[in-house]
Amino acid sequence: MNVDDVIAERIAAARRRIEAAKKRRAALNASRQRGLAIRHAAKLRNQAGARAANGTAGVTPTPANSTEENQ
Repeated sequence: MNVDDVIAERIAAARRRIEAAKKRRAALNASRQRGLAIRHAAKLRNQAGARAANGTAGVTPTPANSTEENQ
């Protein structure tokens, strides 16, 4: 085994490590995105439940400068 073979092995090992790290990051990011979507959905459900409990469900606030008020 000469020096070129040793260097080629090290380069190949480094490429394998880089690829494995990319796959790990992609899997973690996918899990993070799913978790964020679940958290946001739960937050919206909680807000909707709080509005229903307060009797404000279905009430849509209108801006102060809407065209309906200006006419």
